[in-house]
Amino acid sequence: MAKGPGLYSDIGKRARDLLNKDYQSDQKFTLTTCSATGVAITTSGTKKGELFVADLNTQLKNRNVTTDLKIDTKSNLFTTFTVDQPLPGLKTIVSFVVPDQRSGKLELQYLHDYAGVTASVGLNANPVANISGVFGNNMASVGADVSFDTKTGNFTKCNAGFGFSHADLTGSLTLNDKGDTLSASYYHTVNLLTNTAVGAEVTHKFSSNENTIAMGTQHALDPLTTVKARINNNGKTNALIQHEWRPRSILTLSGEYDPKAVDKNPKFGLALALKP
Repeated sequence: MAKGPGLYSDIGKRARDLLNKDYQSDQKFTLTTCSATGVAITTSGTKKGELFVADLNTQLKNRNVTTDLKIDTKSNLFTTFTVDQPLPGLKTIVSFVVPDQRSGKLELQYLHDYAGVTASVGLNANPVANISGVFGNNMASVGADVSFDTKTGNFTKCNAGFGFSHADLTGSLTLNDKGDTLSASYYHTVNLLTNTAVGAEVTHKFSSNENTIAMGTQHALDPLTTVKARINNNGKTNALIQHEWRPRSILTLSGEYDPKAVDKNPKFGLALALKP
């Protein structure tokens, strides 16, 4: 277990991953190849209904500098430069999209045994600035996440959160949407050997007085096969099975049933990730 509290985005992450990660209703194919010099090329394609989107990503590593170049079907070039540890605990990230001249962003991440801070600013005339910080240790932490639009002079985001972790149980309490949304989540490891876990998230929206409840679980049938399921208070149910049929190559089959949409067919998703 890491010593520090991580970043603000790590608060409640284990429960979010249990309830959301790998569920999909599209068909996706990903192929990754790596050269002896450390260059990784990833090709992916996704079919969303009648729409097909694809992208090509190249990653190059040279000492502590990582360069990511990705081009999509709309001829957008996404470029990211990451410098890891220019100073102890610091990571620098510069990103931009060609031809969008307003897309540039500079981000700094700093990790300490008792703190984690992220600051970013847009590289344009009227940038949006964001800063988040979390303080504590690997057992308990508290933090905030704030964004400020210099063009309008308004705070566009103001969130706060508390997280704790003890043995096989983690939990979080967050206040988002400028105080309008209160969420509580937990994640419990039932059996470490079979990767069996349960989790839940309860969200209350003050402006509409609405509550949302989601519960999920996962279990490893064997070292290479995992099943997951989730259900919310509206009865929408999702399930998936994920199998590593060869080292680093994973097949995922998922489905969704919504009892409030009986006039529509259940949704099915397929994801195949190959990494020879």
